Amino acid sequence: MMQLPTVSGKNLLRQEMVFPRDFGTALNLVFIPFQQWQQRQVDSWVPFVARLATAVPDFDFYEFPTIYRMNWFGRTFINEGMRAGIPNPDTRRRTVTLYLKKRPFRQALAIDNEDDITVMLLDRQGQVLWRSRGAFTDEKGAELETAVSEITVNQTPI
Repeated sequence: MMQLPTVSGKNLLRQEMVFPRDFGTALNLVFIPFQQWQQRQVDSWVPFVARLATAVPDFDFYEFPTIYRMNWFGRTFINEGMRAGIPNPDTRRRTVTLYLKKRPFRQALAIDNEDDITVMLLDRQGQVLWRSRGAFTDEKGAELETAVSEITVNQTPI
């Protein structure tokens, strides 16, 4: 099964986070945009996913803007620019910028290009349970809802 490699970054509350270690829920939806314009694709999912997070216990979602490695000054400039544009503390908590070697990261997750966002449902250990690409559609929402429903029905209590 495909797995999120260990990645780290700071969220927009300036907290250092390491994933999958810091996933706080059993099910975690992750948006991976590569370009600034792809924020529109992420935003197209948010109303649906926010309702899902309210309805499904132990479910959360994150945005992992993925950028090539750069120095402290460049990272700070980008992070503070994003922070200034996102006043909502919950959105800031969920937004963790990853500065990394993109090719190995993409290869580990079988992301063949950066033309659209990648959307992945991960368990607490970072295993990929479901995936999609691009902007939200009703069909993609239904597929995600079905995947979440099947997973939560088949989970055994620990």
